[in-house]
Order: sequence, then structure tokens, then C-alpha cells
Amino acid sequence: MIRDHKVMIDNELAEMYGVKTKRLNEQVKRNIDRFPEDFMFQLTEEEWENLKSQFATSSWGGRRTPPFMFTEQGVAMLSSVINSPIAIQVNISIILVFVKMRQWAANYEDLLKKIDDLRENQSEHNEHIRNIYKIIEELVRPAFTERKKVGFRKD
Repeated sequence: MIRDHKVMIDNELAEMYGVKTKRLNEQVKRNIDRFPEDFMFQLTEEEWENLKSQFATSSWGGRRTPPFMFTEQGVAMLSSVINSPIAIQVNISIILVFVKMRQWAANYEDLLKKIDDLRENQSEHNEHIRNIYKIIEELVRPAFTERKKVGFRKD
């Protein structure tokens, strides 16, 4: 977690994609407009020093500049600008996942509509059932009204 983002460092991504870190960073710089701040950022010197202090590093060799950090979206975009077999497979996998998610979302919307329809029908059915109960109750316990008595009267 850096700057409130879950990130991956450029050299680990380069290893994952099967390219050198230098080549990965070259591709990023050639396609910099594909990497806004919420996709990728370079560490400040202070952040880089803090990060290095968390690792056991040698005093000679190594990086001369702070690394680039990539968010989830940056990792996805990176797979589209790197031309290695692994990066191509990652890019294809990401696209397939998005297609599956879109299909799932469409099915989910259909399901929500069906649930709403059932709720509406249930309300109508409940009203019909209440009316049936009222009719049955009237048949079982008829309401007596003031009627003229039938029969002879005694004066």
C-alpha cells in the first residue's frame, strides 16, 4: 500500500511478464498517456528511501532512479503495451474476464427485473386472496340485517 493504493513495483511486474525492468519502463514512457496517475506513479525520493529501508539492499549497484508503481488498472494497461508471450496471455485473460463480468451483470439485471415482477404479482395475489377470504367469511358467518319477519302476527 502506497499513497492509499495497492500497488506492484515495476521490477516485479517485469519479472512476471518475462521482460527486463528497463524494457518495461521504456514501453511505459513510450505510452505514457495510457498511464494516468491512478494507474501508475513514480515514487518520490523519500518514498523510495523508505521502501529501500524495508529491504536488505547492497550499497553498490542497483537502481539509479525511484521505481514506478502500478495499480490494478495500471497492471491491466501494462499487459497491453508489453509485447511478451506472457503479457499477451495476461491481456487476453483480462479481456475474457471483463466479457464474463458483463454477461453476468446482464443476467443479474434480468434477475432483478424478475424479482420486481414477482413482488408486483405477489401484491396483486395478496389482494385477491384477501378478497377470497372476505367472501368465504361472509358465506360462513352471514351478516344479519334488519328484515321483515316472516310469518303471522298476533295483534
